[in-house]
Amino acid sequence: MKTLLAASATLVALSFPAFAAGDAAKGEKEFNKCKACHMIASESETIVKGGKTGPNLYGVIGRTAGSVEGFSYSDGLAAKGAEGLVWDEAELAAYVADPNEYLGSRSKMTFKLAKGAEDVAAYLATFSQ
Repeated sequence: MKTLLAASATLVALSFPAFAAGDAAKGEKEFNKCKACHMIASESETIVKGGKTGPNLYGVIGRTAGSVEGFSYSDGLAAKGAEGLVWDEAELAAYVADPNEYLGSRSKMTFKLAKGAEDVAAYLATFSQ
């Protein structure tokens, strides 16, 4: 009986979405904190006009870390990309929550998004290529 209950509980737990899943609508509002440095622009349209201090975040989910041509990344982020890191929502949320801690070295991104990181990642996922 205990085995049956444990198996049932496991199946129920696996049927729920991942805990880190964010809310894209909330992320759109949270992105206002990011647009001082980042824009979201496809080849044909500017979706969010923002700064150019940071790279364009259009298509960031699914993109190799540190790979926007012409942008100078920190050594730590460039190394992550060279190791094969491809941004997904969970990785991006972990990075923006504390870039220096995530990289284990100094990041050029000095802003920490302690709250709402999963939401911003979910919002950016809506602009995946």
